[in-house]
Amino acid sequence: MIGLPFLASLRPRLARGAEPIPPRRFIAFYLPCGIVMNNWTPSGDGAGWTASPILTPLEAHRSKLQILTGLDNTPGRSDGGGDHAAGTGSFLTCTHVRKTAGSDIYNGISVDQMLAPVLSDRLPLPSLELGTDGGSSVGDCDTGYSCSYARSIAWSGPTTPLPKQTNPAAVFDRLFAGYDPDASAADIAKRQMYRTSVLDGALAEADSLRLKLGRTDQSKLDEYMSSVRDLEVRIAQPAKVCRPGARPDGDLDIATRSRAMIDLMGIAIECDLTRVITFMLGNAGSGNTHPQIGVTESHHELSHHMNNAANLEKLTLINRWEMEQLAYLLTKLDAIDDGNGITALDNSVVFCSSEIEDGDAHRHTNMPVVVAGGGGGTIATGVHRRYTGEPVADLFIALLGGLGLPVATFGDNGTKSLAGIRVG
Repeated sequence: MIGLPFLASLRPRLARGAEPIPPRRFIAFYLPCGIVMNNWTPSGDGAGWTASPILTPLEAHRSKLQILTGLDNTPGRSDGGGDHAAGTGSFLTCTHVRKTAGSDIYNGISVDQMLAPVLSDRLPLPSLELGTDGGSSVGDCDTGYSCSYARSIAWSGPTTPLPKQTNPAAVFDRLFAGYDPDASAADIAKRQMYRTSVLDGALAEADSLRLKLGRTDQSKLDEYMSSVRDLEVRIAQPAKVCRPGARPDGDLDIATRSRAMIDLMGIAIECDLTRVITFMLGNAGSGNTHPQIGVTESHHELSHHMNNAANLEKLTLINRWEMEQLAYLLTKLDAIDDGNGITALDNSVVFCSSEIEDGDAHRHTNMPVVVAGGGGGTIATGVHRRYTGEPVADLFIALLGGLGLPVATFGDNGTKSLAGIRVG
């Protein structure tokens, strides 16, 4: 039984035929050490762009993504060295972080954490922070910048970086603690039907009671029943049978670990455990090697390429491999059915970039940016857009609005929604 409130109200009741809002999602995909831009930038603009050698793995998803060039994230510039950490700290905040290796860190609130209470309301996890590389968040990680900046892209407040999980087995255990593998679709549907029937009964009784109330109490009752109707809309969507599969190993090389983490991201989205995820494919200034593609030198050392052809060739191999990981995620999302021919990718926004443009010059201009997914029909797709120094912060204003959180400003230099990103 659902009890009635002490009657007090302002807003009208929600229409009985209201459609549920699509399950919109946000995923940030971080790449360390910049990109070889000459081998990343596509040729051609608009829908007629041609994929570069690095972007070729994304070709299968070109109709569901945007390639953006010419955007700047100048708040990521360092104060006298440390651009990897400063740029990583600014990756999702567009805030010039305080240079310190001590406990007095200071940043902004990241896009993902602004969206978490909006998109993941009432879900098991407000957000999920993942990565391939661990390490402490204290100490000096880059020329006087705290490891908090170098190893976290999710910030719930100016002094609160959210540590990422890097062990796939531990992530699996966190996601599926208490999971009942024997629950059938019929069991889940029965529970959903019971919840829905209780709400339908409450609405019917309220309609009958309303005729006996005065005008003031009718409006008070309307507010309450609007909230009941909102709850019914939330639970009216078809139930999913969530099958997480086998528990992954914990000790894996970077190639296997990245795939395991992306698999877990897909499962978390499919099971609707969260709708906000951040993923770091390495820490700031990553020293990872990539023997799986024949690159045995440190990524960071190679990124200081000095325009050496051999270094640039190996960096291009790493960058292409990174795009293969992004493509793997997009394929996962596009295989998740959200109903009516719409996929999880259609209802998501996936933001992919790096902390710097070029690992040799440490620039924060002309950042490499991929935005994939349609944001529930709010974000344009299928094009390459060239900008002329507009801030990444303006892009985030556009994405936030598309995902249901309109803001007028963002970070240090975001003042308006970036043109061309939103539909309409």
